[in-house]
Amino acid sequence: MSSRNSQANKAAARERLRAEREKQAKKAKARRQVLVAGAVVAVLAVAGGVGYLVVQSNKPSEWEKAADATLVAPKNTSGDNGTTVVIGKADAKKTLEVYEDSRCPVCSQFEQSVGPQIKKDVDAGKYKIQYIGATFLDKGFGGTGAKNALSALGAALNVSPEAFLEYKTALYSKENHPEERDDKFGKDDYLLKIADQVPALKGNAEFKKAVEDGTYNRWAIEMSKVFDKSGMTGTPSLKMDGKKVEVKMTPEEFTAEVDKALAG
Repeated sequence: MSSRNSQANKAAARERLRAEREKQAKKAKARRQVLVAGAVVAVLAVAGGVGYLVVQSNKPSEWEKAADATLVAPKNTSGDNGTTVVIGKADAKKTLEVYEDSRCPVCSQFEQSVGPQIKKDVDAGKYKIQYIGATFLDKGFGGTGAKNALSALGAALNVSPEAFLEYKTALYSKENHPEERDDKFGKDDYLLKIADQVPALKGNAEFKKAVEDGTYNRWAIEMSKVFDKSGMTGTPSLKMDGKKVEVKMTPEEFTAEVDKALAG
């Protein structure tokens, strides 16, 4: 009996061992299936993420879209594509062409020093001004600040010529104008914050929507083409009667230079 019991016990032990091995094998198989499934999901997720990034990277940017968008010219413009912006009294006999890039630091200094004199002259009917906006600093330093600010200026011009001039003054002010490498003007929020300093633009829902929607982005592109074709190589630049006027950085020197051009 003792021998038979021993054999029976051994057989039972072997059966338990076999059952345990099968149990462990099933668990191992289940773990492998889970790991494989997880790996497949991870691969698919990575592939999906890469695919999403590829799709996003191939999407045209805001300004690439603008190049093919329908042109909307602001009010108070004329000429081809609405790119002629002339401000002043209709009976002023001569027009001073003013070429500026919104990111240009020298333009900022020029506007801070000479801008008030120009406004005084224009209000007095001494001459009109024609504004030509450039965006070449976006190409030089990267970003979209020059184009975006020019588009926002178009939105201000759509409100009124006065709002345009006041907004341009605010953009070039010492408090608001960034370094040329700093693309602050590329952010709509910053442009709108500056616009709050102009009474006609503060709380103006139509202006705000035009800036955020990029309504005048295509117009800004067309305006910058006018500068590119002008033969001017930098900003600020001035011209009257087809002749360059030397840029002066004090009101007194500027007035003397413009007076020579008016008399010429």
